[in-house]
Amino acid sequence: METLYTEYNRYIYHLCLKLTRNKAEAEDLMQEVWLKVVRYESSIAEVDHVKAWLTTICMNTFRDRYRKNVRRSKHLVQQPEGLDVSLLDLIPSDSAGVSEILETQDVSVMIRHKIAELDSIYRTTILYFYVHQYSLIEIADVMKVSIGTVKSRLFRGKQRLKDMLMDDDRTREYVVAM
Repeated sequence: METLYTEYNRYIYHLCLKLTRNKAEAEDLMQEVWLKVVRYESSIAEVDHVKAWLTTICMNTFRDRYRKNVRRSKHLVQQPEGLDVSLLDLIPSDSAGVSEILETQDVSVMIRHKIAELDSIYRTTILYFYVHQYSLIEIADVMKVSIGTVKSRLFRGKQRLKDMLMDDDRTREYVVAM
């Protein structure tokens, strides 16, 4: 592990700096990346291209942080007909504050009812990703599938959820009104 850190630390730092454009944020992001690397240390032996693996962890960690920041943002509800990630971000996460929960409670209840109607594979994947805020790697590990499978399930689950929300008169009117 020490050799890996010595060899790739500067690379990861520069990648984090390029993504965040802020020294302090880059250092925080880099720390999160190395924590994940330590967490998945047992997987390193199976990795063919360590630099690519580290890059993927870094990019996913950055995206996860970005997603969490968007969830905390007060200017979130500009949702067009397309109905993509932003509406799913209205589901309070496990760590949401009281004001966020109260603000989005009505929409959250409607979306949760629709999510409950999804097939279990899609429902579980969406809940892990959007509610529990697991990374793609963590979901793949828990569900014992590849990251590509997780991405496919997220895409298909969101499509089915979108269709269900738009087919229901009550939710469609509420979503379009937003």
